[in-house]
Amino acid sequence: MIYTADFKAMGCHMLAALEYSTHRAKDLLSRVPEWFEAWEASLSRFRPDSELNQLNNSPGMRVPVSQILWEVFQASLEAEKHSGGLVTPAVLEAVIAAGYTSSFDQLPLTQAGNDHGSRPLLPLQNIEYSPQDHSICLPVGLSLDFGGIAKGWAAHQAMNRLKNYGPALVNAGGDIAISGLLPGGEPWLVGIDDPLHPGASLGTLRLGRCGVGTSGKDYRHWMRGEVWKHHIIDPRTGEPAETDILNATVIAPTIIDAEMAAKVILILGSQAGLEWLETHPAFTGMLVTEDGHIVYGPSFKSYLLD
Repeated sequence: MIYTADFKAMGCHMLAALEYSTHRAKDLLSRVPEWFEAWEASLSRFRPDSELNQLNNSPGMRVPVSQILWEVFQASLEAEKHSGGLVTPAVLEAVIAAGYTSSFDQLPLTQAGNDHGSRPLLPLQNIEYSPQDHSICLPVGLSLDFGGIAKGWAAHQAMNRLKNYGPALVNAGGDIAISGLLPGGEPWLVGIDDPLHPGASLGTLRLGRCGVGTSGKDYRHWMRGEVWKHHIIDPRTGEPAETDILNATVIAPTIIDAEMAAKVILILGSQAGLEWLETHPAFTGMLVTEDGHIVYGPSFKSYLLD
């Protein structure tokens, strides 16, 4: 039997599911929100007393950090490396300048225009850090917002803890970590939301051990002056990405890989994004463009339920 827990964390709707033969699954799942609360307390830029904000507020100082923040920082270094610099946590000043100044459920969706120009973001190689004592020194002008990397990392951690008791799935606002097939070799069935028609579906995926990442500008967007803004920053410009993609979904070996790849594709746009996807055989994906076209990457349709 599959037991589930629904809750809110990291600004998203969360779902944890566990296939378990006894009622103890309910007790296990009841602890998942506590795990996310501890991770969010460390990693959220929206909590003034978070460990991340303490680090951001200490430029030029070597700050020892927890194992949680250190692991997410290392994951972000890998994401920046494998994305060619397109996915980076060094976006805090840029997202604030774009108007993303508070958690999205409290964000004014119509804002006065007050742009001050932009610049390319500093790469993470400007950060000094020490594996010996897990300390990080941020240079002046570079602040971190782990965003989707933190969410993917947290979902992966929760899935890893649950899988010791049975097949597990953790869905963190569309970023999904799956431990493996259900008993008997049955796949998990995961619906794909239609970004142009809320409540509608674009199909159902049949999934085993993998990660699913979703990146889009269909939900987190707002009007600043007379210009629509969104939260996906292009590090090359320091501005919200100019892209013809509304939403990208990627299937990859892990949720962190999938989240990284979905963001790369969205930033690059449909043509260059699909070309990038075709050069990464471990990934496949589906793009929904602003004009409603659906574009499938290699082998993506093989995951769709007939």
